Amino acid sequence: MALSIPLVWSDAHRFHAPETAIWVGVPIAADELPERADRIRGALVDVGSPVVEAVPHDDAPLLAVHDAGLVEFLRTAVERWEADGMLDDPRQPDVVGYIFPTPGLVGEDEPRVPAARSAVTGWWAFDTMTPVTRGTWEAARAAIDVALTAADLVLDGERAAYACCRPPGHHVTRTAYGGSCYLNNAAVAARYLRSRRFESVAILDIDAHHGNGAQSIFWDDDAVLTASLHVNPAEGWFPHFLGFARESGPANLNVPVPGGTEDEAWLAGVSRLVDAAREHGSDAVVLALGVDAAADDPNSPLAVTEAGYREAGRRLGALRLPTVVVQEGGYVLETVGELVRATLEGLDEVAGGG
Repeated sequence: MALSIPLVWSDAHRFHAPETAIWVGVPIAADELPERADRIRGALVDVGSPVVEAVPHDDAPLLAVHDAGLVEFLRTAVERWEADGMLDDPRQPDVVGYIFPTPGLVGEDEPRVPAARSAVTGWWAFDTMTPVTRGTWEAARAAIDVALTAADLVLDGERAAYACCRPPGHHVTRTAYGGSCYLNNAAVAARYLRSRRFESVAILDIDAHHGNGAQSIFWDDDAVLTASLHVNPAEGWFPHFLGFARESGPANLNVPVPGGTEDEAWLAGVSRLVDAAREHGSDAVVLALGVDAAADDPNSPLAVTEAGYREAGRRLGALRLPTVVVQEGGYVLETVGELVRATLEGLDEVAGGG
């Protein structure tokens, strides 16, 4: 059976092509690569998913979620970095932070945006592993258009639409980026769906890492459920400081699982997210689809199989709610496309009536 879920796409994702990231002070090879999205597209087109080009949207939905200062920083970061001579001294071509306003630093003082170009990045970023390079803004902003176009398709009657967003976004809060993410595509889509039609929306995040961005953005908004299934950060996994247990916000659920978790226990977590959406009375779903919980992905210690992802799609599809699927993690080029395809086929099988 052909996959009926449309794939929303933008070639602009290729503008973001970082070569390195800084991990505990050491340059390492980047793994959030353009080929990730290209592999996913190939796998979905092979099974008949119709391709829809992303439509440009104005900044209003973006600014409904993110601080205008963060958006302006990302928009102008490379231009200002280069204008301030950072290519010559310290000969750093990428925009990276080196000092961050942690509570231990600022104490009781009122922190303010620093003047030094070498320091200002630390105001808006929370790690050193997420460089802003030439083309990052264009790709990240296009990913927002991809997510919003998928939301438009659902608003126009599609049962589900898949947004092939790259770079990913689920770690971005209202005022800070990191975790290989720059703008929160899933959060923007959820707010957009709320503003156009739906009374309540569930963001269900099955990426291997905690969906801290949506949790932060919607903590005080009980119309948006944020529910995340992820490896337990207490075992040393990103984002380390958050997502340890069930939180008590108005509409928030965290389901941490231990390293080594395989299909059965992981799928039980997926079912908890589904149950939470039912209890919440959600009218629509934004699925933050990371496939980095797979057994061969070095970015998490989980062991989910392709069959597990297919079954996850079925369980999520059983909600039979309008669904925008937003791509998050998944870094093994040889398998990322097949894992996304399996999830969408499971979703389509149930939600699409197959």
